[in-house]
Amino acid sequence: MRAHAVKSGLTLQAYAGTTGILLAMNTTAQRRRGLLGFAIEREGPQPGRVAWLQGSLRFPSETAAVNTPVDSNIAPIQKYRWSDYCVYPDSSYRYKIHGVYGSPGKLRYVDGPEITVRTESVTSGLHQIIFNRAAAASQAYTRRFGKANPDAPENQAARDWLSRGLRERLLAFLDAAQDSSWAVDVAIYEFELPETVAVLSTVLSRGARVRIVYHARSEDPQTTHNEETLEPLPDTVKRSRLTSAIFHHKFCVLSRIQPDGSKQPVSVLTGSTNFTANAVYRQANVLHVMNDGGIAGRYLQLFDRLFSGDPPTETRKYINSAHPVISGAYPQAIFSPRSRLSDLQEVIEIIVNAKRDLVFCTTFSLLDEVETALLGDEHSEVIRYGLQNTRSRITGTHRRGHFVTSAMINSGLEGFLKESTAGQAGNIFIHLKTIITDFSTTEPTIITGSNNFSRNASSSNDENMLIISGNSDVADIYVSEMMRLYDHYRFRFNLRSKTGRGPGKRMTLADNDKWTERYFAPQSLMYYERVRFSNPVKGKK
Repeated sequence: MRAHAVKSGLTLQAYAGTTGILLAMNTTAQRRRGLLGFAIEREGPQPGRVAWLQGSLRFPSETAAVNTPVDSNIAPIQKYRWSDYCVYPDSSYRYKIHGVYGSPGKLRYVDGPEITVRTESVTSGLHQIIFNRAAAASQAYTRRFGKANPDAPENQAARDWLSRGLRERLLAFLDAAQDSSWAVDVAIYEFELPETVAVLSTVLSRGARVRIVYHARSEDPQTTHNEETLEPLPDTVKRSRLTSAIFHHKFCVLSRIQPDGSKQPVSVLTGSTNFTANAVYRQANVLHVMNDGGIAGRYLQLFDRLFSGDPPTETRKYINSAHPVISGAYPQAIFSPRSRLSDLQEVIEIIVNAKRDLVFCTTFSLLDEVETALLGDEHSEVIRYGLQNTRSRITGTHRRGHFVTSAMINSGLEGFLKESTAGQAGNIFIHLKTIITDFSTTEPTIITGSNNFSRNASSSNDENMLIISGNSDVADIYVSEMMRLYDHYRFRFNLRSKTGRGPGKRMTLADNDKWTERYFAPQSLMYYERVRFSNPVKGKK
């Protein structure tokens, strides 16, 4: 849900996701003069529950602890974009901004616009999308749990906080098969969570149909993990997908059983989340449930072939024939392995046709042509925010610039917790495979799923991607969370990098309006962000 309001020369635009709301502000030239920032007031989810949104920076003259939360009416937000992640799904919130003027210690306020928005549901509607929190090293985690190791059995509260409902939504989807009139089919790369097996055992005991296809390869540790976890389930409901590549799917299909015994697909769950503790608690991941029988039916058709034991070569032939890429026909489920990289060519086409903005979170090595399209060229006016996670580092993209920060924090930093990779191969913390174009229009395009946008993902691996267009509610959910991750790693860079703010330089607020200059410098990233995010346009312009 989006909302827009203007008052006293101040503009407020809100984009409501499920567990985050992105706020974009703007000011007239007159209101910019002397502006020390914005004080942002929030009411909700209960009426009368009013609080100021908080930042972590203070004026230079203040001596409070560095990077501790402070209300924005005391230390105003010196950005034209801010986000609120202290919200709940399917809840109403009212926001009001105040322009802050005067001087530190003698602040004065100008009442600005207010709007009311409602966050999206994770239990009803065509799309139900939920991101975990991940990033166990964040200051928010440390404030709540100190140095508690989220892997320790006694720290379930920490794991619940990191999951932020993703684990519960996954289990609820599997558990929806309540009796013999239901069926659930699961295609998964990493199957290690015992609670998923427990739920499926319960589903079977009710008389519902269950089928599972899991990754398998000779002399492969992941295959061993999968087989050990699935051992309690009867052999009749599970099939190994023997491949020399990777059976990289993470999807489930829920169906109703018809009087003739056939299945009527109802819903599909997809996204980037494996059934592992790393995926649910540590890595940044998403679950996307789409209650569309047609789309779910496409996934079920493929699953039937996989469960029947098709070898990868036959699967490729089947996908080429039965699931061709139809350019521009969205929503569309696209599968691999396939020939001629036609799925990635569609992705490239979507990226290069972006008009205003591009937000992405990707993992591992991309196809060169995909990476080139994502990065753009120096003349592009499309603003870009991106994170690319390899096994050793995270690279951020911001229009024409880049920054690199470690994917792993080996020691505490400004209250950050030392990160752990127990049970994880490599330092992968951004596990998303998501690309959003033209978010600041009414015609965004969303790409999500398991596909890593690499040559192997297209030609060798078993993968899926879901492409949706023209749904701003879905785009708002994705972008609000992806910008959370982008800002988190940009903050890490600024703290540690010699080319950033550096560890010896305290980050503080400006005590005048000079902070606004970069937002009014023509052709700059901040200029376009201020103008475009605060005023989304109709259509795709």
